[in-house]
Amino acid sequence: MSARFPLTLTTDRTAAWHSEFRAPGSALIDSFGRRHNNLRVSVTDRCNLRCTYCMPEDVTFQNRSELLTFEEITAFVRVAASLGVDKVRLTGGEPLVRKELHELVRMLSAVPGIKDIGLTTNGILLEEQAGPLFDAGLRRLNVSLDTLDPVRFRTLTRRDGVERVLAGLAAAKRVGFAPIKVNTVAIRGFAEYDVVPLARYCRSHDFELRFIEYMPIGAEEWERDKVFFAQEILDLIGRGIGELVPTDNDPSAPALEYRYRDGGGSVGLIASVSRPFCQSCNRMRLTADGKLRNCLFALDETDVKGLLRSPTNNEQAIAQALRHSVWSKWEGHEINAATFVKPDRTMHAIGG
Repeated sequence: MSARFPLTLTTDRTAAWHSEFRAPGSALIDSFGRRHNNLRVSVTDRCNLRCTYCMPEDVTFQNRSELLTFEEITAFVRVAASLGVDKVRLTGGEPLVRKELHELVRMLSAVPGIKDIGLTTNGILLEEQAGPLFDAGLRRLNVSLDTLDPVRFRTLTRRDGVERVLAGLAAAKRVGFAPIKVNTVAIRGFAEYDVVPLARYCRSHDFELRFIEYMPIGAEEWERDKVFFAQEILDLIGRGIGELVPTDNDPSAPALEYRYRDGGGSVGLIASVSRPFCQSCNRMRLTADGKLRNCLFALDETDVKGLLRSPTNNEQAIAQALRHSVWSKWEGHEINAATFVKPDRTMHAIGG
């Protein structure tokens, strides 16, 4: 059976679904035995940048009334936590354009079972919001930064602002965030110039640098030739700074972790194209407009906004929607296969 299409349940799998995975309190396990405890929640599709690999320049955003409220997000997370979810990451769009985001962090921190709340941001508004977010209970932070060069920054993001991102990183470190990870999308034509300067910058500031291979999830037509592969990144850093050696990796983590042989920091590689980690994926996603997705590249979504906005208590229905979505997850995204189909939604509308 191809993993590229929504799973059609066989008789045996249907029986398993009815007998085990619909049971109250059952964990979120898919038909390949992967246990899901990691939920990524997009709080908005709006963004103050226009990164070429993420979204179109001319974009129409959702009406704000279509976005889940903080109370609705918290209600969904409460159900997910009852099924074993203990990690939540807030994304966008750019999550910091959502007003009073620290209040959502505070609400989620109070949900029983949630042990870890993270945030992925482009850093433009981080300098002003780092303190309130930290005070609300946020501790883990990923900041997207593809280059330190202002000209290349504008080319990639179609906006200015690299200085604001660097100021945001400094503010986050100052208020006590740890770890702080810097996410860099490695695109051929840019990465050759930026890998080593970014690695030096993160090494000197004690940030954890993570390179992400360019993926087919943006508005532009995907060109495989633009992928700057993980091994090429390792080679560049080895020649420019020092040898990286692999560490003991968490099998459920998307990044392959390396440390400098001299002990001076670490680098992670998310090699979704050259070394897919689908076999150990433990993630699911909730879009800002209330759609549940079991894979970044999913072609189908489950609408839970209606359940969340129903006047009746629909916790059981939400739990069942979660179980069914996870159970129906395919084996892998098959980016490297001829059968791959690019999702209609781009990254900004799915959630980074």
